[in-house]
Amino acid sequence: MRKILATHPLHPRATAMLAGAGRLAVASALDPKTLTTEARDADIVIVRAPLPPELFQGAANLRAAIRHGAGLDMIPVEAATAAGVLVANVPAVNARSVAEHVMFAALALLRRFRVMDRDLRAKGWLAGREHANSTSELAGKTIGIVGLGAVGQAVGHIAAHGFDLNVVATTRSLRPAPERVGFLSIDALVEQSDVIVLCCPLTAETRGLISRERIARMKPGALLINVSRGPVVDDEALIEALREGRIGGAALDVFSVQPLPPNHPYFGFDNVIVTPHMAGITEESMMRMGVGAAGEALLVLAGKLPVNLRNPEVIEHYRRRFPAGD
Repeated sequence: MRKILATHPLHPRATAMLAGAGRLAVASALDPKTLTTEARDADIVIVRAPLPPELFQGAANLRAAIRHGAGLDMIPVEAATAAGVLVANVPAVNARSVAEHVMFAALALLRRFRVMDRDLRAKGWLAGREHANSTSELAGKTIGIVGLGAVGQAVGHIAAHGFDLNVVATTRSLRPAPERVGFLSIDALVEQSDVIVLCCPLTAETRGLISRERIARMKPGALLINVSRGPVVDDEALIEALREGRIGGAALDVFSVQPLPPNHPYFGFDNVIVTPHMAGITEESMMRMGVGAAGEALLVLAGKLPVNLRNPEVIEHYRRRFPAGD
């Protein structure tokens, strides 16, 4: 019987889809040794946790590593390709969830929700109300979006049409600008935006993109929201800017080290919202991601290629490992 290993439990709809395709197993732990051992006899791995490169070396039956979501940073694509393993993902399906999280975070920072809620609970009604005069509306501000993929476009649409924001963006592609979105260079965007939203993938080019120099160029009072990947931001420089009061605050869903240590400096700021990499996780998005990943798994197990194949250069090697009809 074929084995489908999932690093985490899947949505019930996805589980039902895979019921007749083989034995669905959930990893007993997420450390490299356990994942490597439990993937040894797997035909498919559905990925929501980082896979070690060595996992692909001893998994003779492994046909595909399928990302439960869009970002491929959890899959060592080079190691998978060298082993003749297909890599696929489920792009765009959590974009709405992430975009809504971005707007929630911007509003919470501008309305000083953390300190208002804390003081209301601890000190009473008037203490909570004292924060109201230092809050701000979102409408009319400039939001700068770094990365205009599915998430960035969803953020831009909600920002422009839902909150009447001035939307600017920077992107590595030369696609036409969506309606009500203007293109700027990264430096101009940083200098002009009241809210900067990071939606770009982590690549060699984006690692450290929000550097000390660029943080220094941010407007006084500007907000930084990161739903991209932690290493896109220079943490030391951001912490320094927050301590010195040079920017208005930050909302961070992703970090260079995850889980974030409980004594991390970010937890000490009233104007920082910290969330545990869950901007894209809602009931609806989990269903869409799970169903999408299960659908790709079923295609591979039926001898077909996944719709969202991300390493097409592997096909020849893969076909040698699994001849048609095998």
